Amino acid sequence: MDSRLAVPRERARHRFREQVGLAFEAVHLPRMAGRVLGALLLGPAGGMNAGDLAAALDASKASISSSTRLLVHYGFVERTVPDDDRRDRFVVDEDAWTRVLEERFAFLRSLRDLADEGLPLIDPDGDPGRLAEARDLYGFLEEELPALVGRWQERRPRPQEGGAR
Repeated sequence: MDSRLAVPRERARHRFREQVGLAFEAVHLPRMAGRVLGALLLGPAGGMNAGDLAAALDASKASISSSTRLLVHYGFVERTVPDDDRRDRFVVDEDAWTRVLEERFAFLRSLRDLADEGLPLIDPDGDPGRLAEARDLYGFLEEELPALVGRWQERRPRPQEGGAR
């Protein structure tokens, strides 16, 4: 690659990693976990080890360790150990986006259940409209979103098909 192009490209990669970190921070997750995910999304298909991530992000191995644990816990990332290396490698899970969304379905279901549980507890002079609307909205989403994800699963490109559109 032309060295004149390498500097702007690396700046853009840095900016992308930081933007993913800010997106995580916006939903009350650690910025570093977002930066790690950003690095993995831009990194080699075979993933990166903790040392690679620490170097790419100019971060401590301790912060990389806690971030990768969080990303594994939430289903964004898989921990693998290649046959030719004793070090763990982290790769973005093929179904990460769908799995994260499906976990949100469970949260929506719990909100619907809470609203349903709260309806009979409203004061006699209270307004059940707010809780009823929450129950109905979350019930609607619980019914509709799985079909939407199913349509995505049918439509989505598979890695052997080239991945990117």
